[in-house]
This record gives sequence, C-alpha cells and structure tokens, in this order.
Amino acid sequence: MIKDLSVDHLLGIKQLSAEDIEIIFETADSFKKIINRPIKKVPTLRDVTIANLFFENSTRTRLSFELAEKRLSADVVNFSASSSSVSKGETLIDTVNNILSMKVDMVVMRHPNPGAHIFLQKHIDAKIINAGDGTHEHPTQALLDSYSIRERLGEVKGKKVVIVGDIKHSRVAISNIYALQKQGAEVMVCGPTTLIPKYIASMGVKVEHNLKKALEWCDVANMLRIQLERQEIKYFPSIREYTLQYGLTKEILDSLDKEIVVMHPGPINRGVEISSDVADSDQAIILDQVENGVAIRMAVIYLLASKIDKKS
Repeated sequence: MIKDLSVDHLLGIKQLSAEDIEIIFETADSFKKIINRPIKKVPTLRDVTIANLFFENSTRTRLSFELAEKRLSADVVNFSASSSSVSKGETLIDTVNNILSMKVDMVVMRHPNPGAHIFLQKHIDAKIINAGDGTHEHPTQALLDSYSIRERLGEVKGKKVVIVGDIKHSRVAISNIYALQKQGAEVMVCGPTTLIPKYIASMGVKVEHNLKKALEWCDVANMLRIQLERQEIKYFPSIREYTLQYGLTKEILDSLDKEIVVMHPGPINRGVEISSDVADSDQAIILDQVENGVAIRMAVIYLLASKIDKKS
C-alpha cells in the first residue's frame, strides 16, 4: 500500500509537509536496498514515460534522475535546451506541449527562471518534478541531504546544521533550510556578509560570519561552492581570500573538540571551499549523498507516478 503524498507535483520543499518528507524517506529506504542488489532494476514504472527537460547545464542531477528512472523501468526522453528549438526562440509552453503530445506522463525540469515549474504546472497535465529553478529551489538535493544526515546520525530532529558559502545564489541552501526546519533541525548560515541575503534571518536561521565559531556550534557542515556563473558583480576580493576565511581544511577540523559530519552538494571546487583531504576523509559523506540521490529520486518519481491518471 503506497502512502499518499499531500502534493501532486514536487515543485519545492516549501509545499511539502514533515509527513511527506518521512514518506519519501521510508520509500527511499526500500529503493536503497534494491540499488545495492546484484539486479538493480524493478519493473514498477514500465508503462510510464518521463521527459527530462534541462534548460540549464547539469551533469550530476540529470544523470541521477536518469538512473533513477531507468532503475524503475520507465521510458526516458532526454531533452537539452542548447540543442533544441528553444535556442531558436520556442517558448517553454510550446516545447513542453510538443513533448506531451508524445504522451509523456512526467516532466523532470531544470530551468533558469525561478517559479518556471509553478507556471508550467498550471498549463500542462503531466506530473512535474523541480530539478532546480534559478536561485529558488532544488528540492531533491535538499531531500537527499537530509536523508544522508538521517542515515549517518540516526535522525535529523535536534541536529545543528550549518550551511557555509554562497547562500545568496544557492537554491540548495534555501531548499535545505526549509527541509531541515520541517524536520526539527536548527540551521545556521555562514559566509561573507555580501553572500548572505538580508531576508535570511527572517527564516528563523542563525547567521555567523566566523567559520570556526560556526563549526564549533554545528553537528553537520554543508559546504557550498561559490557560484561564479550566477554572480554579475564581485562579492569578495579574491578566491584566495575567500578560501583563507571560509575554506574547510583538515587543520580546522582537527582543531575542533568534537567530530562533525561534512557534506557538499557538488560539484566540489577542491582547494577553495573544501580541501581534498577533508573531501576524502571519513567525516565526509559526499559519496553517500550521491548514492542516496538515486534512491531519493526513485522514491519521489515512484510516489508521484502513483498519482498519474492512466484513463486518458
């Protein structure tokens, strides 16, 4: 018996309840067992067609979704905007309607414009999963991050999590804040003043500009990369100066009077926000996050697919 999510689409963490998150995690537990078996495929979604629409470049998220879909035996259509009619001026609605006319049941979409998925959901009939919309949200990344904390520490409730780095341009940070708070964790952000948006304190989040103090407070540190591609002006003097202030090194970790869990959503800029010896250490769960990403995305796809009306 599938437990029902309270939503018909995964547009953002903001729309999910704490119970929805728990249902996704319980479903992911089952799929994690499956992807660690010799035969990693299940015939669950043999009659479902999923279109992956990526209007922004992506490697890890797109591959993770594609693998999740194939593990569930869905039919998969991949679409890249740079090699499509979008570059010739076709609108989002036209593009999606053309794909839906091929009888697609579900759309996984990454788009540079915040809210593109909400706009789309009002115009098309397929189930929609947000794979990242501008600097707004990246819900499956936040789910896999929380799931990875739960796996390592037993539960998320009561844990202290600091998100370090480019908060201003990060959809991962916003989705993580929503997800962690819904599960009862305490959240802090840490970075240069210029990279922490003014509204962040109104979300009930602590703000710290000293990395060492933030690490002494937390149980988990989620290190974000500097998103230079989203920055139209310079927010700090140089990468070297940023690294001196906010780069996580083994020396800093060893100076703490406790062991913390280190995370990173990827891609990693080794030697900038995190040193190689930290990224490859036992305290880092970065590769666990990658594995858990497939299980979480399988769970989300499976739960939303159960809501597809096949009568048409």
